[in-house]
Amino acid sequence: MPTNSSSLYLPFGENKNAAWYGKDIVSVKQFSREDLEYVFGVAHEMRGMVERVGTLDLLKGKILANLFYEPSTRTSSSFAAAMERLGGSVISINEVKYSSVTKGETLADTVRTLECYTDAIVLRHPETGSAEIAAKAMHKPLINAGDGTGEHPTQALLDMFTIKAELKRFDDLTITMLGDLKYGRTVHSLARLLSLFNVKLNYVSPNILKMPKEVMDEVSEKGISQNEFSSLEDVLPETDVLYVTRVQKERFENADDYKKVKGAYIIDLDIMKTAKQKMIVMHPLPRVTEISMDFDDDPRAAYFRQMEYGLYVRMALLAMVLGKA
Repeated sequence: MPTNSSSLYLPFGENKNAAWYGKDIVSVKQFSREDLEYVFGVAHEMRGMVERVGTLDLLKGKILANLFYEPSTRTSSSFAAAMERLGGSVISINEVKYSSVTKGETLADTVRTLECYTDAIVLRHPETGSAEIAAKAMHKPLINAGDGTGEHPTQALLDMFTIKAELKRFDDLTITMLGDLKYGRTVHSLARLLSLFNVKLNYVSPNILKMPKEVMDEVSEKGISQNEFSSLEDVLPETDVLYVTRVQKERFENADDYKKVKGAYIIDLDIMKTAKQKMIVMHPLPRVTEISMDFDDDPRAAYFRQMEYGLYVRMALLAMVLGKA
């Protein structure tokens, strides 16, 4: 399989990323423990390079299309920053409602057109399974930036990198996921990745927002301990990673259902008194009221550090699929 030469040399063996060159990243199911070690190793190198020199020329001459059918601040800007930090260029399409989609163009035709101008496409779409449809229509790499309530693989990868960077391990950790576990694609992908390790998973949510059975069954097949709760107080003292999610108003068909659960859980200094001193609180952001701003200065508040880690992970992924890692 062809690879491109690079001025960046990484200590992971010659051409170890060959399996990722030209490939799509659609689901976390594509990743093994060995793959994660490689991604995180490259991300660590990217972090060091950014801190030392700021920008690189690894992807000079390459063009990325950011194709977002849903609003995005963090994911869109993170990929754009990652590509530009690597020396490449970005075409940002954040208002698809003003594009040819309004003329009736299919997703397949849109991505096949864009790949004529670019070297890879990052796609966010409101329909579950859309990333797989787009990837099948394309010849160049597609990266799934969230497909409906399905998956968000790059978010899960940066979440895993955050845990490794902050707590130095995955095995023997208790991870508690809190809030909207039904519609939250970030927790669906994260639970699947965590099942590669010896962890304990707690799910805390209102009854109507429980983790989907499909995800729990997949995790159960790996022999991972999973427990469901309605009260955070029951599990907070044993928690090493508290992963908080926003109750997503836009996913609810019934406004009354949203109103019943929108303020079900709030993380503040008072409730965190029962938590470990060495643990972290994560959130994919944006937050609304589920984490008090008074908690932001607590060293356990890792969510903004999490955003920075995401830059390095997405730099690694872009370098891998475009053959430069």
